[in-house]
Amino acid sequence: MDNSFQIDASSNRRFNGGGSDDEDVEEEACCDVEAWEILSKAFKEVQTVLNHNRVLIQKANENHQSKIPDNLAKNVDLIKEINGNISKVLVLYSNLSSNFSSVIRQRREINSAVEKNISEENDSNKVL
Repeated sequence: MDNSFQIDASSNRRFNGGGSDDEDVEEEACCDVEAWEILSKAFKEVQTVLNHNRVLIQKANENHQSKIPDNLAKNVDLIKEINGNISKVLVLYSNLSSNFSSVIRQRREINSAVEKNISEENDSNKVL
């Protein structure tokens, strides 16, 4: 699986006024690295919480199967912790969505500004 959100080089050159492929690749790589770092960090955090929940659920199942009153009482706390972790996952995914959207929005704004500058340069060159 390809781990990039790259715009093809030809469309990127259009936004960059026909810049070199090396410049295009560097710019794409910078944005792609930032986007992937955000995704990777958030998914690792989510996976850590989910793995912890898996352990808690296993403990709760063992307690339930034992039918020992003290173990069954412990399940109340385990279930509260599991519910709290589910809330953490929700917050992590919400933050992930927000952060990733911000990176994409910034990238689009930069591309729009570059495209506008190129258009203005082309218009001024026509006047000369």
